[in-house]
Order: sequence, then structure tokens, then C-alpha cells
Amino acid sequence: MTSDGRWLVVVDPQVVFADPGSSPWGSPMFAGAVGRMRELAERFGPERTVVTRFVADPSLGGSWGPYYEEWPFALVPDADPLYAVVPELEGVAGTVVTAGTFGKWPGLHDVVGPDAHVTVAGVATDCCVVSTVLPMADAGVTVEVVADACAGSTPENHARALAAMALFAPQVTVT
Repeated sequence: MTSDGRWLVVVDPQVVFADPGSSPWGSPMFAGAVGRMRELAERFGPERTVVTRFVADPSLGGSWGPYYEEWPFALVPDADPLYAVVPELEGVAGTVVTAGTFGKWPGLHDVVGPDAHVTVAGVATDCCVVSTVLPMADAGVTVEVVADACAGSTPENHARALAAMALFAPQVTVT
């Protein structure tokens, strides 16, 4: 178990992102990263592990309207199997934060707090992970991104996102 103030956040380990055959958002890297996500969750324990979930929320307005025009397959209810946490990670978290936005910091703030040290894993490195990590760092959270526990939309985009987050050292470290 970890000490107080340390958390693991596993960003969006859902069916919709796990397999390119399941949806156009599936990561070809997910199968290689999910075991590492599981190892981290076991190390932190459910009391210090948070899983986030992305679900479609067309009521957000603004640029989300055209977004869902491009990705109408995603307009399914929250309980749809597409948005389920993958079986390998079911039950690893004591807390689940669900949001209709890429970044999950607003929902995580009340769980981990602004003075935390957060280890981050998840998918997609180049979308929801980076969109969660940078606002956390901006709020003063110390963030460690575990590269081999993240999965990008492509290996190239994964590397780009990790490089971008590394620019925010010492608030963000990539390990």
C-alpha cells in the first residue's frame, strides 16, 4: 500500500478504447499496457486507485456537437457495454469518476485533492491522459505518468504526448 497523499489514476480503461475492432477509438497499444495498469492497481490497492470513464454527453454543446456528428457510434447510454471498464480492471478501484469530457481533473479534484502525488496510467495517452495530466499539474498536483502503462492512438502519437507532458517537469515526470 502507498502512503497518504499518493494515488493511482487509471484513465478510461474502457472497452471503447481497448480494441480497434470494438470501435474506431480503440488503441492498438492497449493490450500491451493493460497488464501494467493492473500491476499498478494491485500495488496501490482499491482505497488509493481511481478509475475514470469517458461517456458521451452531447448536451455539453459547443465543439462537442460537431464532434459527435463525426463519431455518432459513441452516442450510447452510459450503461452500454461499450463504456464498461475492461474485465482485466473491473473492481480495482475504490472510486470511479465518470465524465463527458476528455480531461477528468474536475471530477478527480474532489477525490485526490490538490496536494496529492498522482501516478497516472491509461488510454489514450494523446487524448484523455494528457487532457487529465496537464490540468492536474497546473493545479499543483505532482504527477508521474507511467509510459508503459499508457496506450496511445498510435505509437507515434503516444511518444508525442509523453514528450509534451515531459515538458512540464518537475510537476510532471514520465517514467
